[in-house]
Amino acid sequence: MQLDTLEQAFLDGEHGETRQRMMELLVALGKVFGADRMVPIASAQVSGASYKTIGEWGLRWLQGLDARVAVPTVLNPVGMPREGWRELGISPEFAARQNEVLEAYRRLGVRLECTCTPYYLIRVQYGQHLAWAESSAVAYANSVLGARTNREGGPSALAAAIVGRTPFYGLHDVKQRAPALVLDVEAGGDAGPMTTAHYGALGFLAGKHAGNRIPYFRGIRPTREEMKALGAAMAATGAVALFHVEGITPDARIFPYDLTGLERMFLSQKEVAEVLKEGQVDAVALGCPHCGPEDLPQIASFLRGKTVKKPLFIFTAAWVLEKESETVAVIRRSGAQVVADTCMVVSPLMEGYRTVMVDSGKALAYVPSLCGAMARLGTREECLREALAAPAG
Repeated sequence: MQLDTLEQAFLDGEHGETRQRMMELLVALGKVFGADRMVPIASAQVSGASYKTIGEWGLRWLQGLDARVAVPTVLNPVGMPREGWRELGISPEFAARQNEVLEAYRRLGVRLECTCTPYYLIRVQYGQHLAWAESSAVAYANSVLGARTNREGGPSALAAAIVGRTPFYGLHDVKQRAPALVLDVEAGGDAGPMTTAHYGALGFLAGKHAGNRIPYFRGIRPTREEMKALGAAMAATGAVALFHVEGITPDARIFPYDLTGLERMFLSQKEVAEVLKEGQVDAVALGCPHCGPEDLPQIASFLRGKTVKKPLFIFTAAWVLEKESETVAVIRRSGAQVVADTCMVVSPLMEGYRTVMVDSGKALAYVPSLCGAMARLGTREECLREALAAPAG
């Protein structure tokens, strides 16, 4: 691997032991994947932020680092909100450890935004190289924004943030971004128009088939919010870090991809709608990925003047909660919980429920394994109506 003068200085330990260790990690990663050089990155997004997921050994590793990040770096959701965690039943023991994790990242210069939607906070330009770790954010950055990032692990994303470089391989290389299969979504049946939840269901099905391959969709015209749901679900049920939508996503508009000979899969809207099933529900959770500033007003409009009968959790970033403070007040008057910094997947909040209804294909995939609860997928309106309905029995 060819290193420039600064990269070699990092590797030789001229800028401290932490940067040396980080460069060693990145060089080793690059050699595994055949990278011949490093590329500068514009930003980083670091996972491994919840004490629930990294545990004591991860915390000790973070506390042993002594350097500051070289590029704007955002943290993934942590295991609890930084404010109001007692009211949500988080134990003082867990809170103490989580706060130690946050302090470790703060010392490193990481922005404690604690969100899985960094694209709302960091301006991303087409073709920029990034080092992002959150799977749904990676899919969005690559596909919707046309940036270049692999699906980093927490340590490699942090290493890249500290030295400002990442190995040039995989999705950083334009030649590696071509589609590997075609997914035709056929209209038909009595399923009705596709909502954001339907795009989550489509991603839930497509990710299982695609695995880590790059799909090319035809027959759909999703909005950015719908692509957010589509990519998040495919990243959860498969390992899709980039997808193309004919005539919509930037790479699909710029590059004349030859689809001849590629594997093809057909999915009808009826098949997609069948993922949205009915059943008994104990709690409702929205915001996986985090609700953005356009989501909370919609939820508030639906809940205004009403009272929820079942636990309703809405997860978002702290900056959104602050920006939409009046809207949040309306939602909270209904009895719903609006929670920042964390999410239904990485916090202990959903672990006491048997069945959780969600509006996200990503949550549908993760809630059973990470929260120990059954999951149901519905549209946002269906989820809110469920929260307002009296519990069975």
